[in-house]
Amino acid sequence: MILDTRLSLETPEGATLPLAPAGMGVRIMAFMIDMLIKMVANMVVFTLLAFLGGMGMGIALILAFLLEWFYPVYFEVWHQGRTPGKKNLNIRVVNDDGTPVTFGPSLLRNLLRVVDFLPLMYLTGIITSLFNTQFKRLGDLVAGTLVVYDADPIPDPNFDVKGHLPVPVDFTTDEQRALLAFAERSKRLSPERQSELAAILLPVLKTDEPVIAIKQMANSMVGRQ
Repeated sequence: MILDTRLSLETPEGATLPLAPAGMGVRIMAFMIDMLIKMVANMVVFTLLAFLGGMGMGIALILAFLLEWFYPVYFEVWHQGRTPGKKNLNIRVVNDDGTPVTFGPSLLRNLLRVVDFLPLMYLTGIITSLFNTQFKRLGDLVAGTLVVYDADPIPDPNFDVKGHLPVPVDFTTDEQRALLAFAERSKRLSPERQSELAAILLPVLKTDEPVIAIKQMANSMVGRQ
């Protein structure tokens, strides 16, 4: 039995993109928030246009139709896959390969909400999502989309040292990773332990302050000044 539903996609650049599919519980809550927003918007529109009589009601019905079908498409395509409800609960819609959802897939997944709703209360969508590890409703399966949790923001690296130094050109990738790992973990090390580890590179660094030199190289690697 697969207990871990997390996905790990590899980008064309070779980087690993972790994705955590959102379950039906959080998606239903996001849907309820969006539905409440649409209800309030419709109430305002109908109240304002009621003064125009039959023509006002006709316009209000058209606007209600557009709001129902294009509200999610607008936010998913032009607001990074997040309707207000999804944004509030820290989830978003993406394509199966982790790329931002585009107009076609977004429109298709939302048009198929009619099928997911059948026979009532999104029963088809809920049952479908329970039978796949990515919690996809029928619209997601057809459109090739996925609802995932937003990744936690990566904190801006701070090595408590200003300035930067170039990394020696003969350093291998593993050696550069070791430099960066030392700088990232230095806050958890005592000054004495930092000096002890940094002293290993004294013949290469040719400086009286190897700890500072390593952190300045790390600044260069992460783009800090």
